[in-house]
Amino acid sequence: MKFLATCAAMMLATVASADGHLPDLEGREIVVVTENAYPPLQFIDGNGDAVGWEYDAMAEIAERLNATVVYENISWDAMIPAVSEGQYDLGMTGITIREDRAEVVDFSDKYMTSEMVMLVRGDEDRFVDAAGFAADDDLLMAAQPGTTPFYVGVYDVLDGDEANPRIKLMETFGATVQALRAGDVDLVLTDGTAGNGYVEASDGGLKIVGEKLGTEDFGFIFPKGSDLVAPINAAIADMSADGTIDALNTKWFLEYKLGE
Repeated sequence: MKFLATCAAMMLATVASADGHLPDLEGREIVVVTENAYPPLQFIDGNGDAVGWEYDAMAEIAERLNATVVYENISWDAMIPAVSEGQYDLGMTGITIREDRAEVVDFSDKYMTSEMVMLVRGDEDRFVDAAGFAADDDLLMAAQPGTTPFYVGVYDVLDGDEANPRIKLMETFGATVQALRAGDVDLVLTDGTAGNGYVEASDGGLKIVGEKLGTEDFGFIFPKGSDLVAPINAAIADMSADGTIDALNTKWFLEYKLGE
């Protein structure tokens, strides 16, 4: 990986933007790693293309900052350690901003706030909320280890035991939804944006039940001390101010249909 221009030098040049002032990265290559398993933020579509909200946002950020983006793929459980070790410049996969993670990586400012919801099969009638799920020992939940849904499932739905056998661990978010559809588990926790996307694409096969279980802020991650944090934060603020983020939300959470 290249060691690139210092922040001080970078800030000397600017490019035109909605607010008149953004850093110019002068064509700098940014190696971005993602999972491609968290629709509609990033996933592989029916044509085999990597697409999603985060891809569009990163393309817009690169254009505004005069940068070049190169993408790599990695599993969720390896992403934070790999970015922390400097193997990649930036990680994106709907990563919740949390204090424990901020000890090993730097976060951008939030680019999205979402609420955690309970995703179940469309014909589910054994429970309608978190308490009902917790009360039935026969019911199972799928989650990726180390993710916000995993921790919410452990501490807000179940008994606080991270080794609880009712939580079936899977490598990708897509695998948890497939297990739910197949009847191998009975619940998947996810942020509301992804959950609503799956429900809309399911033709009645999935639904959301119960109250929302809290909110989470998403951010990009960087190696500690990265000089990319400030310019990317500036681009996020610029995109928020000029309506670009609202337009991406409309495209991916309202207009785009998963599976088409």
